[in-house]
Amino acid sequence: MTLRDIRPGESARVLRLTGGGALRRRILDLGIVPGVEIAVRKAAPLGDPLELSLRGYQLSLRKGDAATIEVEKI
Repeated sequence: MTLRDIRPGESARVLRLTGGGALRRRILDLGIVPGVEIAVRKAAPLGDPLELSLRGYQLSLRKGDAATIEVEKI
């Protein structure tokens, strides 16, 4: 399951990142690393981007980028 599949109001724990290159580096720099808990707060009217809450801050992430983050629901 990827972060893209998590609905607003649900939470998940990051298992691993499947992307590579600059995208992977950017996601890691944002603090999305294995073991981090992420809450999906809401989605834009057309579903993209997602608003996430993690490590005490909010972050908007495109669904295409969220599809590279494997998670498990908690």
